[in-house]
Amino acid sequence: MLKLAVGLLTAAAVALLLDWYAPSGAPPPVGQRHHRRAPQPAPGAEAANLLWVVQVSDIHISRFRDPKRAPDFEKFCSETIDIIQPALVLVTGDLTDAKTRDKLGSEQVEVEWKTYQSILKRSRVMEKTKWIDIKGNHDSFNIPHLDSIRNYYRKYSAWRKDGSFHYIHTTSFGNYSFICVDATLSPGPKRPYNFFGILNMSQMKELSLMATESLHSNHTIWFGHFPTSTIISPTPGIRTLMSSATAYLCGHLHTMGGLMPVLHSQHRGGTLELELGDWMDNRRYRILVFDHDLLSFADLNFEEWPVVLITNPKSLLYSSSAHEPLVKIISSTHIRILAFSPSVIISVKVYIDGIHLGKAHQVSGPLYVLQWSPQNYSEGFHHIDVTVQDASGRISTQGHIFAVEENLSLRFGFWPSVILLTDHYVLARVLFGLMVLIQIALLVIFRYLQKPALKEKPGLLTLTSYSLHVFSKTNTFYYSILVLNLYTILGPWFVGELIDGQVGACFSFGVFVGGSFLQGSLTFVVGILQMLFFNLPLMAYLCWCLLLRCQGHSFRSHICHVRHLMAVLVHLAMALLLAWQVYSCYFLLRTYGTLAFFLSPMRTWLVALTSALMYKTWTLKSSELRTYIVEMKNCQSS
Repeated sequence: MLKLAVGLLTAAAVALLLDWYAPSGAPPPVGQRHHRRAPQPAPGAEAANLLWVVQVSDIHISRFRDPKRAPDFEKFCSETIDIIQPALVLVTGDLTDAKTRDKLGSEQVEVEWKTYQSILKRSRVMEKTKWIDIKGNHDSFNIPHLDSIRNYYRKYSAWRKDGSFHYIHTTSFGNYSFICVDATLSPGPKRPYNFFGILNMSQMKELSLMATESLHSNHTIWFGHFPTSTIISPTPGIRTLMSSATAYLCGHLHTMGGLMPVLHSQHRGGTLELELGDWMDNRRYRILVFDHDLLSFADLNFEEWPVVLITNPKSLLYSSSAHEPLVKIISSTHIRILAFSPSVIISVKVYIDGIHLGKAHQVSGPLYVLQWSPQNYSEGFHHIDVTVQDASGRISTQGHIFAVEENLSLRFGFWPSVILLTDHYVLARVLFGLMVLIQIALLVIFRYLQKPALKEKPGLLTLTSYSLHVFSKTNTFYYSILVLNLYTILGPWFVGELIDGQVGACFSFGVFVGGSFLQGSLTFVVGILQMLFFNLPLMAYLCWCLLLRCQGHSFRSHICHVRHLMAVLVHLAMALLLAWQVYSCYFLLRTYGTLAFFLSPMRTWLVALTSALMYKTWTLKSSELRTYIVEMKNCQSS
């Protein structure tokens, strides 16, 4: 019965997680922009009601790494943009790398900004299209305030204006709003403590006004550097604020080191969140298209041609009845495709459900169309594939699932949704707090819990409990670890130059620097790592050593009498964790200066404390452990 109950609870929890993190479709329209829901004009054979933009993110122009990065980006600006000819280019942050040669430090490197600006000038890309480039966290490293001479964004970027803004792109068939979310920190500390973005109440009110203004546009696209899961914002929250938007475009996560090449999901209100892989290592960019107010997009690799984008029928996965006139698909007369290539396109073949429908013909520019009858696909799911060949012999095939029938939907992947829709700073705060409380609770409980008598041949669980009793009832270790854990959650971890020329203090709950308090975010993640890979293992190691002492061993004798391999592995594991702690001290020195190295209770001082405690376990007078040693000997001899 118990197993059945646990199984049912587990199934219910999984179902709730899937429902929350894998949203399917969107709720009914919320009464916004009713004029776009008319079935006409519907996608047909004319090159009309068509707008496309390009997004690129995380360029990381670097003085020290990847010498091909900047030349490739210049080629993208001069050649790729010439081929695609977008109405607008959105560059969503991290224009420069801003890291020192050893990758430990961070600072604004003016030559990187000059390289970026020279690329824009030589390619003349700003004469070909509207170029909007915004800041990322790397562009804000080590900047004391926005008016600082180190804020090179104001001097060398194309946009040059800090803060969020609302840009309206006007066409003959309506206006399209693009709202920038600038959540970069000011003051901007050195890495890594500006990985999360922060919006204050004033910035939220400003964005709310922009959202209201944008309701008069055909569509609203929000864009920024940080995914919403890495933005700290006050009530009602950034996702609620952008609920009238069709999509939110961002970067920052760099495909999670290749683990998540596609990071897309959908808010519960229907807004798509589309993280774009980086230019830095992966040379990714995106084309986003509005075709008769139906949104389509493709995430692409640099210099992979031909580029194919099916705009009608659009992908069901990325459809939102709350923001798009999906009724236009069944009213359409033609399948519509955008195809780009440096060579002439010679063939555009269309297949639905594996059946060849014919070859699409060119209407104008990159637009190719093929007549179809959507009524033939009015039930269930269908799959469209388009194969494009250019004169150079290159072939590209793209496809997706679509549906003409209403009330059908597909689910986004679970892990991309978890990554994009979880407020990670809240989760990290809770986990960190729980880990500290659990270790403190263990100490206090075993301190005052009566020690049970040992029986013959105690098992692993009994010995573990016994070692915790010994540890907690020995004042030196009890108070040392208790204070360590309390200090981890309350005290300053270090004091140093978080920004060059400005001394600040880092706590678990946030950072004080330049007269400002930056709310905790990555600090909680660092705290979790500290607890998981040092504080808890240190306590376990000290318990193990004390247990050996109670069994009558000294440091030398336990190597011979305890299982040799296990003893070596335990000591090696602790040595590696201590080495990591020592490296953290070196990181502080290189990143935040000499002051941070010496005024670092959670790094430099902790190394000294750990060494002292490890020494104490083996030099503790036997008289202090006499009761436990006698009890252990009696148990072993019985």
